[in-house]
Amino acid sequence: MRGRPCPAGRLTVPVPLLNASGCLDALTAPDVARSLDGFVTKTITPLPREGNPPPRFAETELGMLNSIGLQGPGIDAFVADVLPRLEELRVPLWVSVGGFAVADFAETCRRLDAYPVIESIELNLSCPNVEEAPETSAEIVAACRATTGKSLFAKLSPATWDIAESARAVVAAGADGLTLVNTMRGLALDPDRLAPRLARGVGGYSGPALKPIALACVYACAQAVDVPIVGMGGVSTGRDALELVAAGASVVSLGTVLFSDPAAPLRIRAELEAEAAFRGLADVLELQGVAFGQQKKDLQITQNGSP
Repeated sequence: MRGRPCPAGRLTVPVPLLNASGCLDALTAPDVARSLDGFVTKTITPLPREGNPPPRFAETELGMLNSIGLQGPGIDAFVADVLPRLEELRVPLWVSVGGFAVADFAETCRRLDAYPVIESIELNLSCPNVEEAPETSAEIVAACRATTGKSLFAKLSPATWDIAESARAVVAAGADGLTLVNTMRGLALDPDRLAPRLARGVGGYSGPALKPIALACVYACAQAVDVPIVGMGGVSTGRDALELVAAGASVVSLGTVLFSDPAAPLRIRAELEAEAAFRGLADVLELQGVAFGQQKKDLQITQNGSP
């Protein structure tokens, strides 16, 4: 099952590469932002937020924990000061939106709807570092859908028993696409004090170890709904990106890798093209969803008793 053409404006390359929200500051690293096919802002909330107290980062053996807590300028300062500077980059722009109640999400989307430079809105429905809104994800999506005509991508948590059912619910409520996946809640302890290394205790876990979880979520949702999927989680090579496409993604986001390798977008794009060429393909998207297609073929062969 293939998603509909990605409703993301100028993202016209075969497999667009984005940054995961919060993993790149386009205004301090404009060249890195321009090397992507679209830039995703940090999550914007109605009011300014200082975020969680430090320390807010902790490296682990196979990744990183963060507990930023949606630090940001608020919608007023964003549209007045930040958005005009982002527009100067001439990179397709996605804005991540968060909140603590359905009205927060809906009002922020309403404000953003007036700005043509914004291609899509990503609804951060699953931040592990703040209290969640009491309403369901579907209720939030429906309220936002009523306030904006822009593309809405629902960012879902991997810590869900049946993520495919969550995907069906937000798509039925009006989401144009899915972003899979957000970080997972984790804990790191100081080896000497045996106390949490983050001031808040737990944080969002990202990095290479998240990839099998991301693949499972993309794989499940791509078979459950017919919308574009932005796949992310543990991507550090072109092969990682290819696997997300094979599981059903049509767009790939880079996260933790950008902290250590700012040139990753150019490298991963080249590696992804090389992976396609090695298989004799001109378009990587020819492999979109091949993972579950191949599984069905293998099951059919087994059931028929063929070798």
